[in-house]
Amino acid sequence: MARTRVILISSIVIIGCLLILTPLLVNRHFLLVSGIITLLTFLPFVIRFEKRRVTGRELVMLAVLAAIAAVSRVPFAAIPSVQPTSFVIIMTGLVFGAESGFVVGALAALVSNLFLGQGPWTPWQMYSWGMLGLVAGFLRNTSFMQRTYGRVIYGFTSGIVYGWIMNLWYVVSLGDNFRLEEVIKYYAASIYFDLAHAVSNAFFIIVFANSWIKILQRFRKKYGLLE
Repeated sequence: MARTRVILISSIVIIGCLLILTPLLVNRHFLLVSGIITLLTFLPFVIRFEKRRVTGRELVMLAVLAAIAAVSRVPFAAIPSVQPTSFVIIMTGLVFGAESGFVVGALAALVSNLFLGQGPWTPWQMYSWGMLGLVAGFLRNTSFMQRTYGRVIYGFTSGIVYGWIMNLWYVVSLGDNFRLEEVIKYYAASIYFDLAHAVSNAFFIIVFANSWIKILQRFRKKYGLLE
């Protein structure tokens, strides 16, 4: 219960800071604000890791999964919103837990944007992908997520929700120009991209999820990782 409370409070603080600091991003203070958000994102999980014994194998596994999630995004950059990154993040959360899912999601966004370009969207991507992994980790022991149809539904839904969260960075950047009609138009224009993300998530889960889960569970059992 304490662990859940800490993560929920941290999530609220992070999203609040995103809303406050996004105007600075619009003024091109990308590096400063991205650094602040990065620190705020990882701080709760650093504290959690400090309170328990962490092995080098755990850190290596998280780094490898984050690298796979980041690199897998690059070849699909020409196809808007279609990439295996969300799939890798969801699998990480399902096998290794909520904390690991969040860390891998946030790292994947930061690292992949070193190749694809940093901007005001980077901290929002870190938070959005981190939350995909975190929620998947919270639900991993439910009967819903242990079935293929449940994972497919979650993957599809998370693709839509990811897009909605990412749209917020544009909404808060409007400032005095905020108009409900403008917001509705922006969200409507993103429907295609959100659906593309959702469908690609469902596809990757249907085709690859069972084999990925077996492989990652084998690594976790063999090396005693993140129990």
